[in-house]
Amino acid sequence: MARVPQKRRVKTRAKLVAAAGTIVAREGYAALRVEDVVRDAGVAKGTFFSHFEDKDSLLAQLIGEEMHVLLAEAADSPMPHTIDALCSTLEPLYEYMAQDRFVFDIIMRYSGAAGIEDETEIAINFFRQVALLTRWLDNMADVRRDVGTVLLAEGVHAFAINAMSLKFCALHNANSIRDRLRPYIHAWLAPGSSQRDHQTDADQQ
Repeated sequence: MARVPQKRRVKTRAKLVAAAGTIVAREGYAALRVEDVVRDAGVAKGTFFSHFEDKDSLLAQLIGEEMHVLLAEAADSPMPHTIDALCSTLEPLYEYMAQDRFVFDIIMRYSGAAGIEDETEIAINFFRQVALLTRWLDNMADVRRDVGTVLLAEGVHAFAINAMSLKFCALHNANSIRDRLRPYIHAWLAPGSSQRDHQTDADQQ
């Protein structure tokens, strides 16, 4: 008998997410209000808060789901064999993540970096990004091999986050994510990167 309430709860949550998705598609993420979501979903406000802590946690689910779609499209693309191809394949995801400060701030808050303990869709997506990058790098010939591919993948992910964050810095927002990211990734992944780093350190001493 316990399965019926559970099934109803799943259905109600899906109605809330669907209503929110329709509003966001029409008006944008920043315009979402709890009052509009519960009205369009046909549920009480208290029901909303039994499913989501607040509006931002609902937004985090919507944004995380869209990130999953974009990452799946990247994963289904031909495997990149060059650094430029790797960047090109992930750029649609990065452009989505950095479409505006509001969305990017939600992503950072729910990525796990802010100490939120719940396993959010965004945090899961971040892990999947690193896993996909690791798989690609395992199969790319022209990348450095002095460190493991997991560390290389984590570095690419970190540089991508930095490139996205610079979009919202007044000193750097004239450059596209593409133009900011590619020099970082080439410097990090290209064979001989560590030798160049050591030479630069020696020159500065």
